[in-house]
Amino acid sequence: MVSPGLRPSSQPFVRLSGPAHQVADSLGPLAGLVGTWMGSKGWEIIAVPAALGHPPRGEAFRLIVRPYIEIITFVPIGAPVPNRGYPDDLFITGVQYEMRITDAETNQPLHLETGMWLYLPGQAQTIARSATVPHGDSLLALGNATTLNGAPAIPDLNVIPDIGGTRAGYTDPYINLSPAPFAARNVSEPLQKAITGQTITETVQLKISTENGGGVLNIPFVTAQANTTAFTCSYWIETVQTPSGDVQQLQYLQQSNLNFIKQFNSSGKLIMWPHVNLNTLQKQ
Repeated sequence: MVSPGLRPSSQPFVRLSGPAHQVADSLGPLAGLVGTWMGSKGWEIIAVPAALGHPPRGEAFRLIVRPYIEIITFVPIGAPVPNRGYPDDLFITGVQYEMRITDAETNQPLHLETGMWLYLPGQAQTIARSATVPHGDSLLALGNATTLNGAPAIPDLNVIPDIGGTRAGYTDPYINLSPAPFAARNVSEPLQKAITGQTITETVQLKISTENGGGVLNIPFVTAQANTTAFTCSYWIETVQTPSGDVQQLQYLQQSNLNFIKQFNSSGKLIMWPHVNLNTLQKQ
């Protein structure tokens, strides 16, 4: 019996996971993520602080470009999670994920990440991603999902930093990438090439950013050395038609903004260095 003055939503809420099809239906645009994905076409490009004179040209940064292998597992939370509010409660569903990345050349572990993708039905921003990595960073990014007929239009992405002025040769490591899987003026090229010639019948696009009401938190060391200030990400969950049947494919392009070294002007601002990860994976 409900006590006087209590809304029905204040009653105890039993959180039981339903049948698999019912759980999938409740995930909205996130339903296609559920499962294990593997990909060996990953690439990372990142600039990190370096002592002057290392490399010999004297730049105070070192550019790292490397291929990687990745496994991501997405598991449904299982039951709606109630957020109490007035006049209505918000019932959130979603998936937990674990991401493990290994250097494709050395087989050394590169990255471990755990987090959640959340479905926020009825909100202005209907999806969110929370993530924690052992570098000492945590983030919350929000956005929306779109279902497309056919293949996605993966945008070009230029990662050559704006150094705020001129300094001859400073960005040469970007212009003369070695190895050169892509040009720094368009690091999206591996993703674009991966779907060239494929018959993609449907794409679910998940697009999020920490600048939509979320944010990034770092330990003091990260803030002082290469402050991570923002994060953006696009996922494309693709249905690929093949002679033997449909195949589920996942592509993503994400960027973390790292700020260090003063710009070469009088603004006093720091240079923003795009840290980009991208990959094409298949559901196992």
